[in-house]
Amino acid sequence: MLTIDQATYDRIVAHAKRDHPDEACGMVVGPEGSDRPARVVEMINAAGSPTFYEYDSTELLELYKEMWANDEEPVVIYHSHTATEAYPSVTDIKLASEPGAHYVLVSTREHGNNEGPVEFRSYRIVDGEVTEEEVAIHDAAASVD
Repeated sequence: MLTIDQATYDRIVAHAKRDHPDEACGMVVGPEGSDRPARVVEMINAAGSPTFYEYDSTELLELYKEMWANDEEPVVIYHSHTATEAYPSVTDIKLASEPGAHYVLVSTREHGNNEGPVEFRSYRIVDGEVTEEEVAIHDAAASVD
């Protein structure tokens, strides 16, 4: 089960809506080994695409250096789907390289960047196997970068 606070949920959804019609992407990092999402890091979709996301390699390297220096790790890896359901594509599954992370997908297909609900789902992806998990949202806030 993924447990996140309302502020983190809101930040991920706002990022997905803001970047629509392109896919948004980012991570929520936390203390190593804790499975506790603590810090939202919005990333740039270097692909600038409505059907694919790609982290900027320089930005990603800097984030990993920062995480290593702070004993942090990716707890949530998120991106949006702009025209399809919030389910990992074949490409998403192939690119899933953090077996301990929660992979969150937000679908903005129904309302785009307008007001209205999104589809927000979380998965574990290990060795190409996708398992959907529950998402529990609570009130305490995470820090935001």
